[in-house]
Amino acid sequence: MIELLAPAGNLEKLKIAIIYGADAVFIGGQDFSLRARASNFSLEDIKEATSFAHERGKKIYVTTNIIPHDEDLSGLVEYLVALADNGVDAIICASPAIIDVARRHTNLEIHLSTQQSVLSSKAVDFWVNRGVKRIVLARELDLDQIKTVTSRTKADIEVFIHGGMCMSFSGRCSLSDNMTGRDANRGGCAHSCRWQYQLKENGQAITKRPFTMSSKDLQAIKYIPALIDAGVHSLKIEGRMKSLHYVATVVSTYRQVIDEYVKTGKIEDVDQYELEISKAENRLTAPGFLAGMPGVNEQLFDLNSARPSQVFIGLVKAYDVKKQMVIIEQRNYFKVGDKIEFFNPSGKRYEMVVDRMTDEDDLPLDVARHPQQIIKIPVDVNIEKDAMVRRI
Repeated sequence: MIELLAPAGNLEKLKIAIIYGADAVFIGGQDFSLRARASNFSLEDIKEATSFAHERGKKIYVTTNIIPHDEDLSGLVEYLVALADNGVDAIICASPAIIDVARRHTNLEIHLSTQQSVLSSKAVDFWVNRGVKRIVLARELDLDQIKTVTSRTKADIEVFIHGGMCMSFSGRCSLSDNMTGRDANRGGCAHSCRWQYQLKENGQAITKRPFTMSSKDLQAIKYIPALIDAGVHSLKIEGRMKSLHYVATVVSTYRQVIDEYVKTGKIEDVDQYELEISKAENRLTAPGFLAGMPGVNEQLFDLNSARPSQVFIGLVKAYDVKKQMVIIEQRNYFKVGDKIEFFNPSGKRYEMVVDRMTDEDDLPLDVARHPQQIIKIPVDVNIEKDAMVRRI
């Protein structure tokens, strides 16, 4: 069975990822993980995460994917042993040093990070022979090349299907380190490729306007059937620093695509899924290398081509059936008269105009402006707990 693997930057996002259909979630601990600015998990959080996931038949993978220097390795044995004791299902590694320590001191399953740029079945075999269970392929492979790899190896293969794409080879970028002293390969990427640049000659600008060096984000809805048919084991969404709304929308959409294809052998309406997933995006998307070598149209040279996302305004805490009242925890400003959409974990959606609302003491409100305020809105349709609320 194909696995849908989702990101989570904190416990709330992890629980939402699982509720909205992820089979497994990858998280970062507070040590040895890239994305140092993410709300990374303490060991206590990891224990709670694994319990929540395992009770629902899901898995937790922890990233230990930095490229460490000697000074970064202090405490590694103790940390990996603690992960094993807390029941995590696997660790994701990029360094042979961390892999070797994990093999000698724990029974943790090891997944190889895309940072190692595995591009061939021979490279897959190299790592499998050194105790790695799953290989996360480099993002620079097209669909035919992925098929070749899966046909020539029995290893578990994981492929990225959605999220940010590094402009450097498999994420091994040195721009941030050189420009800011923040090493992207040790968890400190400053996203230098997304800054605005201008070319100058003899002090004079030779470009008409500033530009960036980043690519469009990856979106692979159309390629899910082919990846499943190719024998890929896990489909991975990127985005541990993304919002709750992003996690819910993207996970739910891919869950529905996978389930439809597995059940019927086809995808009836790709455009519908692409429209739904666009509600969580604030950057343009492209298929990356899946369709072959990316060209100019797959790059995001002009920041003006970024687009605003749908506004996530609340999370449903409960629905009072007797009073036909939905109880919302507010996350962004909205007001009476706004058109909103409820997006349920089951995938069902419901649109309405807010004609009245109250606070949790039943006092009338015209505007919801306080983060995490409890808001009550009359709705004559049963809305599921943990539904997302969007302003249209």
